[in-house]
Amino acid sequence: MTTPYDAPATTAPRPETARPLENVLFSAALVARCLPWADLPARTLGLDALTRAGLERRLVTHLQDRRDGRPVRLSTPFGTFLVPLARADAEDLLARADRAGALGTASALATDGRRRGLSPHVVPAGAWDVLTQEELAGLTTRVGGYLHAVLDARREDGALDGDHWHTVMLRLSRHVVLGAGAAADTLLSEMVRAATGAVGSRAYEERAAALRRRLAPYLADPEPGSLAGRLSARSQGAPERDLAVAHALALVSTVTSVSALQALALLAAGATTGAVTSPDAAVDLALEHYPSLPALVYPVRAPLDTDGPAIAPGDEILYDRAMLGRRTPGEPADPAWALCGSPSGCATARFAALVGREVVRGATAGARPVLLAPRFALDRLPGRLSPESVAVALVEADGPPVTAEAYGDRLPAYGARGRVDADRLDHHAERLSACAADTGWNGSETGERFRAALLAHADRCANAAADVRQAARWFSG
Repeated sequence: MTTPYDAPATTAPRPETARPLENVLFSAALVARCLPWADLPARTLGLDALTRAGLERRLVTHLQDRRDGRPVRLSTPFGTFLVPLARADAEDLLARADRAGALGTASALATDGRRRGLSPHVVPAGAWDVLTQEELAGLTTRVGGYLHAVLDARREDGALDGDHWHTVMLRLSRHVVLGAGAAADTLLSEMVRAATGAVGSRAYEERAAALRRRLAPYLADPEPGSLAGRLSARSQGAPERDLAVAHALALVSTVTSVSALQALALLAAGATTGAVTSPDAAVDLALEHYPSLPALVYPVRAPLDTDGPAIAPGDEILYDRAMLGRRTPGEPADPAWALCGSPSGCATARFAALVGREVVRGATAGARPVLLAPRFALDRLPGRLSPESVAVALVEADGPPVTAEAYGDRLPAYGARGRVDADRLDHHAERLSACAADTGWNGSETGERFRAALLAHADRCANAAADVRQAARWFSG
């Protein structure tokens, strides 16, 4: 029996190659994303057409007009890609290729051109597509418990502590996915991040094996109210259960710690105009404009027949959300493109978005968000909205107003406090590294495990110190 790939080679033409100047302009658009100040002159003068987004839209329109919307082959410093020129066409092409088994392992393309691995898309059928009312109520209760900790840690002006938000949201994510016993297991989140980052490299199998060992105790007797417990009850004998749970933890952690905070900023920015009036809309807008996967590369591993030019093995399809433009109002959004990268959809991504909505809904219950920094309007969204740059206050709905001007007077004090905290974290990292270097850990498997744990904690402290120091510089102006 022959497969579709045993058929004779197609005689259909290959996709058209862009002209040299088009390659240069497309490459310049990609490289400009590394320059956070690139939009400043155009925005200052009110010339939105000359911002990076404006120029990208004009370039794609030009490419579409010259090629009747068909994908074009473009050479860039980051590689040669087959680039679909319309979002619907791109998603349809990738979905058909995925169903045909013609795609290899996808990777995310960072703004500096580096590629990073994606959390492996493993979702057992029917595992967590639809939650019952009882399960939704349980999720709301768990989210509320962790939000109390976040709200209690607010500063005197109601401003959320960004670092504390990140820490608590990761703890919440571990609880939702694996149960209360995993909430305090900070190393688990680090191991998920490390395994994801190693996808496609020789280190992946080793890191994935270490992650499976870490997950084993939680999966052996999963908590009934957790996602792992739901998977155990509904998908007995599901293959790669550990990878499915790791995928859920990666996506839920991203939405709660990053997208939900961005959604609060968007909700606050839209409060005065009424443009964004609900937590659900704010989360959807955050995932649309600030996806964790803004650009994806899909290698083609088998011949792919299309309505137009043939796509051959060895081609790489670039799905670039910014180049393809935003969704039209009312067009359904699939969180898979923002969080997972699976062209055929992802139930885990939908669940992660649901958790994010619960977080924003709970945070704004009886409170209103106030955008302190950065200042922007919804009709002129910033190109980036990193969690480190977001400052949001949650104030009582009937409480006194909080203004960005009042917050700005306190920024230098926050910067000085941040520098002190960064120095303490660096000192703590040095002490942990020194402890790990002690020869007393040598000679046993248990000792080596403790050494590895100490080094992992030291690495987290050093990374946290760098992040805090960066934020302190921002606060100090």
